Amino acid sequence: MNKRIIPIVDHRANGKPAAVPGRLQAPSGHLADALARPLQDLRISVTDRCNFRCVYCMPKEVFGKDYQFLPHAALLSFEEITRLATQFVAHGVEKIRLTGGEPLLRKHLERLVEMLHRIKTPDGRDLDLTLTTNGTLLAQKAQALKNAGLTRVTVSLDALDEANFRRMNDVDVTVAQILHGLEVAHQVGLGPIKINMVVKKGVNEHEIVPMARHFKDTPFILRFIEYMDVGSSNGWSMDDVVPSRDVIARINAVMPLQTIDANYPGETAQRWRYRDNGNEVGVISSVTQAFCHDCTRARLSTEGSIYTCLFASQGHDLRSLLRGGSSDAEIASAIAAIWHLRGDRYSELRSQTQDQGLAAPAPRKVEMSYIGG
Repeated sequence: MNKRIIPIVDHRANGKPAAVPGRLQAPSGHLADALARPLQDLRISVTDRCNFRCVYCMPKEVFGKDYQFLPHAALLSFEEITRLATQFVAHGVEKIRLTGGEPLLRKHLERLVEMLHRIKTPDGRDLDLTLTTNGTLLAQKAQALKNAGLTRVTVSLDALDEANFRRMNDVDVTVAQILHGLEVAHQVGLGPIKINMVVKKGVNEHEIVPMARHFKDTPFILRFIEYMDVGSSNGWSMDDVVPSRDVIARINAVMPLQTIDANYPGETAQRWRYRDNGNEVGVISSVTQAFCHDCTRARLSTEGSIYTCLFASQGHDLRSLLRGGSSDAEIASAIAAIWHLRGDRYSELRSQTQDQGLAAPAPRKVEMSYIGG
């Protein structure tokens, strides 16, 4: 067996690679990290640009008109993304989610979807190929995405009230535009469609019940997400978090609920159904009920760095391997070396420090707009 040194480069770490020994061997279809968590999900950020300036992700105070986004040459090409995705799938990835920024701002994204759709799991199955979007361009793109092989979409919608919606996204986009995109996506068969609402105390928490009521008798699955300390720009405070248990209590008081089992190990959402019609609603409690112990997700940044946690401070540069002549076997070995060393459990450690009355650690974290949600 050929033994080599596979370079693993920390993103923006003074350009100095950290050499990690790796043994070139064919992926087995199953890759576990230091805590025995398998690699099953890959989230790919296709652009760091977005046409929203949401207060919890890309606040305008930081991402203003003078903000320097990545030049196009720095972004992975569709061919480079597909080559990396193929190696991740060989290691056991079964679901790929395209994110941003706003992924539909990436020109001709349907071409990438078609390329990824051709990738099969080691046993010949199709990937679960999904996309998260703010919905502004969904009506225009839905049919092309479906034709290309996209399975389903998740749409961010933080309010139904127009004034509150604009307060959250800080741009001149109407709720009606997003709802129209949802309907078109449903009509072309992208589903089941999920709707994500980030809840921030004192800003949009009064819309919890109206949102639940609005989508209760529709084919869409609404999920409420606790306001998270992603990145270092959103001014996060625990005081701004509405715990998921409070969200469920508010809904249950007017529309009785019962719990549902998880769809699969590692699912981030806790699932509930309405007792009167059986339709689903969910909560994602990454602050108050951390789910690090069964997290199976890796994130590939816009310019080709792999991050093993949403709250990571540094990533590992795969683009240098792609553009430096490395073989597929070398790239697969680099991915394996990174994942084998993964011990991330940021949210669990944060929860422990909070429970003990200690100040939570506050390292500078990568922005969510750079690696996706």
